[in-house]
Amino acid sequence: MLKKMKNLVVEEEGQALTEYGLIIALVSVLLAGVLITFKGELANVFTKINNYLNGTTTS
Repeated sequence: MLKKMKNLVVEEEGQALTEYGLIIALVSVLLAGVLITFKGELANVFTKINNYLNGTTTS
């Protein structure tokens, strides 16, 4: 029983998965912040692309 408890404390297999999860969460939060910050500019870019594809190009 004592050996199992010691292995539980020393074991590092799940640590990497947790770290990857935290990195993914941080990147997701940063990406959401960037998209919210630049939403106006992004809307303009997609509007220009849409207008170009529809043949109604205006500078």
